[in-house]
This record gives sequence, structure tokens and C-alpha cells, in this order.
Amino acid sequence: MTPIEELRRVMARLRDPESGCAWDLQQTFSTIAPYTIEEAYEVADAIERDNLPDLQAELGDLLLQVVFHAQMAAEQDAFDFDDVARGIVAKLIRRHPHIFGDVQVDNPDEVKALWENQKAAERQKNASSPVSVLADVTLALPALTRAEKIQKRAARVGFDWPDVAPVWEKLAEESKEVHDAVNACDQAAVEDEIGDLLFTVVNLARHLSVDPETAL
Repeated sequence: MTPIEELRRVMARLRDPESGCAWDLQQTFSTIAPYTIEEAYEVADAIERDNLPDLQAELGDLLLQVVFHAQMAAEQDAFDFDDVARGIVAKLIRRHPHIFGDVQVDNPDEVKALWENQKAAERQKNASSPVSVLADVTLALPALTRAEKIQKRAARVGFDWPDVAPVWEKLAEESKEVHDAVNACDQAAVEDEIGDLLFTVVNLARHLSVDPETAL
């Protein structure tokens, strides 16, 4: 039995309706989702600390989350772990036509552009009507990360400043608008304007090649 088979066997045992673990049996996709997010952050933290033993452990915890979700789906006859693995294999092959096909690319930037183009084509193919370039930007992402992702998507279709200079001007403009809203004692406007200010700070970070989540 391979290690992944053993892990799946243990997970199925924990979810056995007759003799499984009471806590594991109580869980649903929704209750497990926060743990999945937490484990992904712990993987990132181990990488940031350059701690490979911790990274090994945290990757195991993250893998457990995948197996847990797959087990619950299998119990509903929706899909199982093998379906998840087959799906990602197919996606990797589809998204790398320069490796598994006859497309020619010369550098990492071209590979990234090819990947994004493939994603956009897949979104359009699976939709019944034209798809917005901002479609499927995950709502559950941290706000700074989601703002950056939205801006990158918009930039790909030309909705972006040409360089950092106009962003500085926008930053000053948004800062003044926060001051104006505060002076007007308009709390709703203050919230809106601070949102605009934060969004502009993310744009500044993007133009300066800084990850806003990491910086904060």
C-alpha cells in the first residue's frame, strides 16, 4: 500500500459512520474550509522561515485537507481523490501546450501569458455567455491579494496606468478624499474612501513589484 493509499484508508476509517471519530463525522465542507485556508498559510509561513522540516509537516497537513474534502465528496457520490488527481493532471497538460504540444515559447513571461490565455479560453468555453475578465477572482482571497489579482486581470486588457507616476497622483487624490470625508463627519464615505485609498496602495505596490500582503 502506498503512503497516499494509507492516508486515504485512515481518512475513510475516521469517517466510518459506525466506528469513526465523532469529530471527523461531524465535519462538512464548510466547517473544514477554514482549516484548509489555515494550513495553506502555515505552508507559506514554513517557506518564509526557510524551515524544510516544518514545510514537510505542513504539506502533510495541507494534503490531509485535500483528502478530507475528497472523502466527504466520495460519500456523496460526487467525486473522489482519484477524480481530483485526474483533473489536475489533465489541467497541467492542457495548460502546458509548449511541453505537451507544439506551441513555442521562449521565456517564463511567455509561459505565464500562455497559462493565463489558456485559463481565459477555458472560462469562455465553459460559459453560456461572454465572460468578464474579472470572472472567478476568488471571493475568499485576502482583500489585498484579491485587489491585486483584480488589477492584474484588468491590466491584461489595457485597463492600467502606463507607469508608476500617475499612481502617486492617485494616491494623493485618494488621501485627500479620506480627509474630506472625515471632515464632513460622513462615516459611510470614510469607509468608501479608505477602500479607494487601500486599493490605490495595492496598485502602487504592484507597479513597484512588491507583494502587498507580504509587505503588510
